[in-house]
Amino acid sequence: MTTKSTKSQFLLLFHHSIEGPDPTPAEMEQIMGRWMAWMKGMGAKGQMAGTNRLQETGKVLRGPRGASVTDGPYVESKEVVGGYILINADSYAEAVAIARGCPGLDGEIAVEVREVEPLPAM
Repeated sequence: MTTKSTKSQFLLLFHHSIEGPDPTPAEMEQIMGRWMAWMKGMGAKGQMAGTNRLQETGKVLRGPRGASVTDGPYVESKEVVGGYILINADSYAEAVAIARGCPGLDGEIAVEVREVEPLPAM
């Protein structure tokens, strides 16, 4: 007999500043080591469902059928969404607790936690 999981999925969106100096190669190696350790820990607990880094630029479509296409992020923007992790959690409280482990919170990264609302089967 199979039991349905009560876990929900949450998207952790990572906002980072596009201002300021880039880290040195040594700093970047240290930063990436902390991120990898955090993600491996989530994976070992069955919390991580997927992840990807996003490029800093993209296209934004607006209007009827995407008639207007502009580059992004915009010049006036101070931050961009740099990536995401899809996690499994029992509640918003658990998802926020998982997000608090993000090593980027020690620096310039903000983490947005959003619950995924599944669409009905088609």
